[in-house]
Amino acid sequence: METTDRTDAVKDAVTDHKKKKKKRTIDKAKVARNKKKAKEKKARQRAERKAEKKPGSRKKQWIIVAVCLVVLGVAAGCTGYRMQMHLEELAAESAAVEAMVYTRAVQLAEYSKTQHRKESVRQNAGKDTTRALVDAARYMLEGIKNRPREVEITEENAADFASIESCKINTETGKVDVTMKAKDLAISDDGYYYLFEEKTYQSALTGSDYIIEDQKDVELTFSVNLNYNTASSRLFSKFVVAVKKNGSFVAITRPHYITNPEAIAKYALSFGNTTSKKGLLVDPEKLQSSELDDLGVKHAAYNIPLSRILGPTSNEYYPTVHYTYNGNTYSFNGQIIAEYDYIFTNLTNRGITTTAIILNDISSRPELIHPKARSGGRAPYYAFNATDEAGTECIAAIASFLASRYSGTGHGKVVNWVIGNEINARAEWNHIEYMDTASYVDEYARAFRVFYNAILSINGTARVYISLDQQWGKSLYSKSGYASKDILDEFNRNLKAEGNIDWALAQHPYNYPLTSVKAWSGNSSYVQESENTPVITIKNIHVLTDYLQKPEMLTEDGEVRHLILSEMGYTSSQGQELQAASFVYAYKVIEANRYVDSMLFSRETDAASEVNQGLALGICTLGGGRKSIYDAYKYVDTSESAAHTDFALRVIGISSWNEVIRNH
Repeated sequence: METTDRTDAVKDAVTDHKKKKKKRTIDKAKVARNKKKAKEKKARQRAERKAEKKPGSRKKQWIIVAVCLVVLGVAAGCTGYRMQMHLEELAAESAAVEAMVYTRAVQLAEYSKTQHRKESVRQNAGKDTTRALVDAARYMLEGIKNRPREVEITEENAADFASIESCKINTETGKVDVTMKAKDLAISDDGYYYLFEEKTYQSALTGSDYIIEDQKDVELTFSVNLNYNTASSRLFSKFVVAVKKNGSFVAITRPHYITNPEAIAKYALSFGNTTSKKGLLVDPEKLQSSELDDLGVKHAAYNIPLSRILGPTSNEYYPTVHYTYNGNTYSFNGQIIAEYDYIFTNLTNRGITTTAIILNDISSRPELIHPKARSGGRAPYYAFNATDEAGTECIAAIASFLASRYSGTGHGKVVNWVIGNEINARAEWNHIEYMDTASYVDEYARAFRVFYNAILSINGTARVYISLDQQWGKSLYSKSGYASKDILDEFNRNLKAEGNIDWALAQHPYNYPLTSVKAWSGNSSYVQESENTPVITIKNIHVLTDYLQKPEMLTEDGEVRHLILSEMGYTSSQGQELQAASFVYAYKVIEANRYVDSMLFSRETDAASEVNQGLALGICTLGGGRKSIYDAYKYVDTSESAAHTDFALRVIGISSWNEVIRNH
């Protein structure tokens, strides 16, 4: 009985324990489920709240940014077109961000099992994009705040409102790149700047046929085709930027020419011997002799009067040479061209650096003569005509033909080209009606630039020279002439204003007067040491080279311009020893001056017309006899110089050449 009761009690206890155990298990599951449901519910609610909040917040941000841009754009006077483009871009980016955030929120709600991972992704997603967009908006706002002013175009400010900084042939594309800059934006009929082309002979913007347009900015580069050697060639054109104002086009820059024609050059000739500066105006009758070799000539000059080379020939052995350029065909006298071929080939084969002087005498092409030079008597040489299409095209064709023929193509080499002769002496050597200095130089500069671009587009290393004489501070031979200094200053200013090029100078430092023999002396009222000296001779040639070193006279690369003394000489009419001593003195001065490239002594043989004027300038007489100067010339740049030149010390009245050299 007691055992049974104990057993029953144990059973009851076990049963109660099992019931209690079972009851706790059921409660735990319920609790777990409830917690799980509660957690999931909270997660969904939290995700939904954030999903609802995030897009709205970002949308509000971009709406605020857009509104700010609009307000600031209007306040700054920003053009509607560009502002609309920026707003449309920002709106598109804002919509993309909203869509991305909304998608993330939905995904987080649907996949609660990966809540933690998704939450992390959701928190970081879009941060870089948002930051970039905010930065872009900030930069845009700053740009609008600091954008250039918009300025009304007037007659007073139009021409210099902007400037063309460069106009160059792009060596990679072959196109002409015209770069303009301005501090402000021009107010005009629309949002564009227009690029126009003017021909060399045009002086104002005409018509409405622009080449290309671009949206306004403070710096723009227009790229246009060069059209080289075609009827529409732009090699000699000048370019102008304009705006449309009240329905018409108004120029807002000065004209600008191409300044690197060498970019398309087929040839690049070397200058040969540079150790000696000794040159000579050669006698073509002696080219078959050995005289040039005996004299040791290293530089030579030869004239090309255009009347000689232009036009057809009837000689069957020397047929007319036809040359097509820019769509037009020109005729050159085959017999005369053959003569030049022989001369330049002969000089080249001797290792002589050759200079050709192009002279505009009366020719078979009257369009070469400037309209204002076609009356008023006969002159040796006339001003070139670059005032119309016919004259400009003819100059370009002649220059291109000569450069092509004498760039090592089997006819000899010419590396230096002098355009005209002593152009400051208007009445004597560059005939045209008298006009003010700026107008006179402008007529010459137009033609010079055509020669320059035509020659350099063929031979990229050629040098093109302006020719001036010794009348530096004033015109002494004619009241209607010009001082060389005034011409040089205006020429430099003119070319810099419309596109600086590497022009060079060919100067003639004759004594004044020409019949004066002694190179080491001169009237002190004319030959002075200041930059305003009336005359520049060998005695004060350093005045010229000092002047060329002034900052405003340098090339675009900061280099001193090339200088040759392309014509100089001393008469033997007052004695051959004086002539020889003057030559030695001159060469010692030139040799010591590193800014003089060469001297071209005039001449190898006396000229009868000059002898009659008291100017027996040759190294040899008319009969071919050698003067005292012959040996001095031959040995002056050799190791035997002293034996043949020191006699000049006694004639000059000095004890050492150092007395000459240290002053130069």
